[in-house]
Amino acid sequence: MKLTIAQAKLAKKSPYLVLFATQGKPAHAPAGLALPKGFLEGFSGKARATQETFTGDTQWPRVLLVGLGEADALDSEGLRRAAAVGVRAAKAAQVEQAGFWVAPQLTELAGGETEVGRDLAEGIVLGAYAYRGAKAKSTDPELKQVSLWAEGSAFAQGAKKGLALAEACNFTRDLQNAAGNQLTPTIMANKAKGLATRSAQITCKVFDEAAMKKMGMGLLLSVSQGSEQPAKLVHLTYKPKGKSKGKITVVGKGLTFDAGGVSIKPAAKMEEMRYDMSGGAAVLGLFHALADVAVPFEVHGIVGCTENVINGEATKPGDIHVGMNGTSVEIQNTDAEGRLVLADCLTYAQTKTKPDTLFDLATLTGAVIVALGHELTGIFPSNDGLRDALQDAGQRVGELCWPLPLLPVHKEAMRGEVADLKNIGPGTLGAGSTQGAAFLSYFVEEGQEWCHLDIAGTAWGTSSRDWAGGSLGTGIGTRLLMEYLERRK
Repeated sequence: MKLTIAQAKLAKKSPYLVLFATQGKPAHAPAGLALPKGFLEGFSGKARATQETFTGDTQWPRVLLVGLGEADALDSEGLRRAAAVGVRAAKAAQVEQAGFWVAPQLTELAGGETEVGRDLAEGIVLGAYAYRGAKAKSTDPELKQVSLWAEGSAFAQGAKKGLALAEACNFTRDLQNAAGNQLTPTIMANKAKGLATRSAQITCKVFDEAAMKKMGMGLLLSVSQGSEQPAKLVHLTYKPKGKSKGKITVVGKGLTFDAGGVSIKPAAKMEEMRYDMSGGAAVLGLFHALADVAVPFEVHGIVGCTENVINGEATKPGDIHVGMNGTSVEIQNTDAEGRLVLADCLTYAQTKTKPDTLFDLATLTGAVIVALGHELTGIFPSNDGLRDALQDAGQRVGELCWPLPLLPVHKEAMRGEVADLKNIGPGTLGAGSTQGAAFLSYFVEEGQEWCHLDIAGTAWGTSSRDWAGGSLGTGIGTRLLMEYLERRK
């Protein structure tokens, strides 16, 4: 679907016109639109409520009203959901083109013109998303073009940014939803290389297993040794046009399929383990956005791409491997592999990029779903300022974050008897998500500002919110990190 954005006082010709209205106030329609008597006046305007009519007008033959709820309570999430409701209705109507007209009175709400434009564009593009990577012929109705009209120039500027961010999120979703044989480590690395062609400010390096072995990345390679598919290490770099105000590095877990290794997972729902690369997908999605939306920081993206499957060379429980920083690890459970990949990636990130702030994103533990469900990402920030910044960014983009504890007792529990560390802690300790973060902490240098984000609950299978949710990938992390970068001082 193509979204066109125009600064226009009046709506242009469209077979399916979407209008918005707030609760308790008369709905606004463009001049010249003849509607059935009582159509506007009889609409409640409640959030996500809809009312549709045929007009008999050749210019706008079909009109849909979408409610925004109370004007004073309207926020970004409400705008995104309303726009998604509208675009999904247009798809259900099986029209190829639709138009959204926003009255001047509505652009003054929820942060003003720029924010309203951004939120509505995001809602339209994210709400229209359908994964088309596998079916020979999709049964999903195809809406080929949507136009978004409003009077102000600031609205159009905001909408263009919203379009770029939503397209980046949908790029992330496409990566997530691809099957394991459609997105191998090599293919994922090639997708990263393709991002460098979108902007002169982005470069990409890809390292093979020989290069990783030379760097001493024994933990990452311990995971890949059970697969016929060679591992790849991706290093993306974005440099601003002006002087950089700081350096941020984001690490992503890129397990393109995770069968659990020798500690094999149950067969039920194993197909969902194609989503185990969602952290890496978010990093690639971030650079897709950076090609279109400038930030004043140098940004690095590191993704360890591999599979965790079984052959005669696969790591066995009890095996010991040594990471890039010289730390030895006893592998007590081969299904706790993501932290091994991240460990070497974190060491590489700090050694090669020297970041002011370091993030990692991973579908790391099922325990985070027990703790927070599917609607909140568990975060482990190293300080309160980073915690607040991520929570504020998450609130703005609809990707909510919640801090979880990381105490000395958790770190101590990861120490090993026959090696420096073990990759799982005692079952009696509980707090599985925290155990994962505790393990990673041994690969983060003292004093380094850092936050681990466990997205296992929010990467797929979330509740439907019109523009996101359901069984497929959510694109979690891409828009969250962009919002953080845009807000960072």
